[in-house]
Amino acid sequence: MSLDPGLVLGVLVGIGSAALYVVIRGHAGGRLPLVVAAAILGAWAGDTLGDRLGLTIASIGDFRMVSAIIGAWVGIGLVNVVAVLGPSERRL
Repeated sequence: MSLDPGLVLGVLVGIGSAALYVVIRGHAGGRLPLVVAAAILGAWAGDTLGDRLGLTIASIGDFRMVSAIIGAWVGIGLVNVVAVLGPSERRL
């Protein structure tokens, strides 16, 4: 069984970006699993988009680090936008 290196590196970049987000912000609230999942999917999508656009800046083999990191942060940003715009819980 062999795994695609893009998938493994996408998971590592996503988890690293989510960890850095939590360190910078101080907490992730109750949405940490969503932040990690969005960062992983964003990193994977960023790598794919970088491949399609031909961006080869700071690549590790076939994995484009810069576009993957940008994609991970876009995913984290989307989770935050949805959390802000979504319904809030009522506290009594």
